[in-house]
Amino acid sequence: MPAQGPPSERARPGRRDDPTAGPEGPPPAHVLSFDVEEYFQVEAAAAKVRPRDWQQFPTRIEPAVERILEILADGGASATFFVLGWVAARHGGLVTRMANAGHEIASHGMSHQMLTRLTCRQFSAELADSRKLLEDLSGAAVLGYRAPTFSITRRTAWAIDSLVEAGFEYDSSVFPIRHDRYGVPDAPRWAHWAVGPAGGRILEIPPLTLRVLGMNLPVGGGGYLRLLPVRVVGRGLSSARRLGRSGVIYVHPWELDPDQPVLPMTRLGRWRHRVNLCRTADKLRWLLSRHTFGSFRQTMPALRAAGDRDRIYRFGT
Repeated sequence: MPAQGPPSERARPGRRDDPTAGPEGPPPAHVLSFDVEEYFQVEAAAAKVRPRDWQQFPTRIEPAVERILEILADGGASATFFVLGWVAARHGGLVTRMANAGHEIASHGMSHQMLTRLTCRQFSAELADSRKLLEDLSGAAVLGYRAPTFSITRRTAWAIDSLVEAGFEYDSSVFPIRHDRYGVPDAPRWAHWAVGPAGGRILEIPPLTLRVLGMNLPVGGGGYLRLLPVRVVGRGLSSARRLGRSGVIYVHPWELDPDQPVLPMTRLGRWRHRVNLCRTADKLRWLLSRHTFGSFRQTMPALRAAGDRDRIYRFGT
């Protein structure tokens, strides 16, 4: 019987070599990631913009992603793109271009629904459907997952077991902060092994935080990147390196699109969604000019080593 190994090590018929392997040399210091979704699919608008309404809005994903690809090429960096299946099904060529540019493709699910609105069976189906679609388009194995709105929490910890059962190698959905929509405040700040209620174990890789006054300050991307001075984010990355860690940054393509239509939202939701959209691209360039970034796949050996030396976080029953 042939030897078995994890999905990243098994040969897959018809698949090309790992497009994110990169040249010989030390791995990148930090991880850069993008959650590829349309501006109208954000949780801040979910109460008034339902999935059945999405077709009414003009798509803006392709030019936003192309801008990101140009910035990454100029900065000599690669990244992980967590692609929503809904987007991939309508913009398959875009997924292929991302992969051909040397970036890792990972799953953001299919429907961009927070996991609190999915059953375990529905979630498993989304994992299978999105993975097959993305692997067919990218020609490479899909190893990672990030939940919409970082919605793996204590309430939805069953998703950890579903990810393990589906064969995913890593997850980046647990944010170790306090927030009104998501967060597991006492989860480890760095790569660690998360254990689900049924005992499934997966490498969990959280977004970057800074420890301030006994609390975790989120600085890893999204609205935090847009709101905070970019030097604060840079300080967080430098602090991670001093500790021998890799910081994880995340951005959405719509955050580089200040001209996107205004969506029906609450006043707070609109502020969260639109604050400093015009500054995201420059902040991203600033970070790329001062720190080295790669994909999750490229930094996996270091991330696994960090997980091995940190405590295991058990979600319990």
